[in-house]
Amino acid sequence: MALPKEPRQKMINLMYLVLTALLALNVSAEIINAFKVVDNSLRSTNNIVNASTETVLKSLEDKLKDEKSAVKAAIWKPKADAAVSLTKTINDAIEEFKDKIKRSSGYNPEKGDTTFREENIDVATRIMDTEKGGEKLQKLLEEYKQKILAIDPIIAKEFANGLPLTTEVPTKNFHMMPAVAALTMLSKYQNDVKNTENRIVNFCHNQVGQVVIRYDAFEPIVGASSNYLFPGQELEITAGLGAFSSTKKPNITIGGESIAVNEKGVATKKFKVGSTSGNVNVVVSYLDQDGNPQSKTVQVPYTVGTATGAFVSAEKVKVLYIDLDNELAVSGGNVGDEKVTVSINNGALRKIGPGRYVARPTTPGKATVTVMSDGKPSSFEFRVKTVPDPVAMVGASKSGRMASNVFKAQQGVRAELENFVFEGVQFTVTGYTIYLTGKGFPDPQYRSVNSNTFDAVRDLINKCGPGTTVTIDEIRASGPGGGRKIPGVFFNLY
Repeated sequence: MALPKEPRQKMINLMYLVLTALLALNVSAEIINAFKVVDNSLRSTNNIVNASTETVLKSLEDKLKDEKSAVKAAIWKPKADAAVSLTKTINDAIEEFKDKIKRSSGYNPEKGDTTFREENIDVATRIMDTEKGGEKLQKLLEEYKQKILAIDPIIAKEFANGLPLTTEVPTKNFHMMPAVAALTMLSKYQNDVKNTENRIVNFCHNQVGQVVIRYDAFEPIVGASSNYLFPGQELEITAGLGAFSSTKKPNITIGGESIAVNEKGVATKKFKVGSTSGNVNVVVSYLDQDGNPQSKTVQVPYTVGTATGAFVSAEKVKVLYIDLDNELAVSGGNVGDEKVTVSINNGALRKIGPGRYVARPTTPGKATVTVMSDGKPSSFEFRVKTVPDPVAMVGASKSGRMASNVFKAQQGVRAELENFVFEGVQFTVTGYTIYLTGKGFPDPQYRSVNSNTFDAVRDLINKCGPGTTVTIDEIRASGPGGGRKIPGVFFNLY
């Protein structure tokens, strides 16, 4: 096998167990995203395992055509095919469970609905617990294991205690589990059967004889000891390559540091996390089958929590803004919402739903959100800022050269917030002073206006032409925080 089985499998199992332990009634966006990362990793790994299995099956086909190996291949190729057939049957059955969960959560591709409510906690409970789906799956897995071992006595002896397959399906684990987490759990069982299939097919192939396998697909396999840690805890990153030669080991950097690769093609780095969440970049560089250099980057996210498991995240940004509704997702960790109370020391905080709050800070600087989870406090600090000043604009321009006919066609002055993370925050210009000099204005003209339109100065604007200079200054705007003055603009007309 070219796949580094043990580190990868340990990584997946650790990530799966940690994420399952984090589930509570109120599921945070971070945990939902973490499950999606693990599910994507499992499905990506399954594709690599499939490619390896198909390569070995192709080699068995070739051995059937070779008179030197045809006799043995005729015995073992059907046994490998039997393992593939059994795996397809149970993999399809698990896929049906996944499809049912997604469709019950809103997935309907026939009508163009390709998304679903990932956070839904009722569907998996009903399908896998109430309707006994978990018990059905456990029975299917047990039957699969029995049939795999019954393919041949030699296979039974070799793998009686060595199949990478978990046949126990704890139905309680699906109780109140978000849809995306249930899909991840089911992907984990698919990963088990795919690895079992690969082991059996390789074993059958080895009974015929070794073959030189050409790998044309390479995939970094990267994992973390956990995606959820406490401040000061140790995070372990493990990285390798899905297919490699011991004579051409990959070069691996983790968090910008080059890490030595062991004899299995795997690099490992441990470091302590701080008090904030983050990401670790892993870069795997290697030579492909033709000797061409390749490089792939994988980002490993992690969340830093507290001793109680509670956390607070700003839904929009990592900063709270004065005079805006700053939405917060709040979790008490492993306790229900009814045992969680939340407060803020700067401004006001109101609850808008289970685990959902709106913060309205009043003073720039810092704000501390305190979560009482079953009587245990956890504090989270945020920066507090005022909404930045908008930029004055006429048409699509913030100043500079503008064609005179284009300027005359404009209706007024507006205030735009540029590159602000909140959507829908608006300012309205309430007044300005306009100055006109140059062509058409031998005597400079100016006029104060108490609105955002050009209606009151249309007579002056109609006199503008190439060579006129227009300055709009003393601009007043109203928005979050009340009224404020913003920098003026000027235009050289041509």
